[in-house]
Amino acid sequence: MKQTLAQLALVVKDYDEAIDFYTKKLHFQLIEDTKLSEVKRWVVVKPPGSTAAGLLLAKAANEEQASRIGNQTGGRVFLFLYTDDFDRDFKNLLDHNITIVRPPKTEAYGKVAVFADLYGNLWDLIEPA
Repeated sequence: MKQTLAQLALVVKDYDEAIDFYTKKLHFQLIEDTKLSEVKRWVVVKPPGSTAAGLLLAKAANEEQASRIGNQTGGRVFLFLYTDDFDRDFKNLLDHNITIVRPPKTEAYGKVAVFADLYGNLWDLIEPA
């Protein structure tokens, strides 16, 4: 049996502001942006060089979904971004005024820092040991 996790849905307030953040500040690639209706789009972004799962930027469609924007996991780190150059990517976070929640530290598994995306979702930036 072979299975692959293809995408994770990330609830966002606005498609274009989310695309702008992920592509211009985190340098993700816009994989797809397909209009499905007057209010719904299929928008997928991935980190540069990634062959793994992408993020489906899913615009909140109602108040319940909107209430989850920025806090899909109750305040825990939600997403884990692995890098081959922690210092380069951490500097990029600082250069783009991205909120650093926990400064860099070295753990047994690698170098890690926690940052918040444009809505407040928490991410680990990790360079594996």
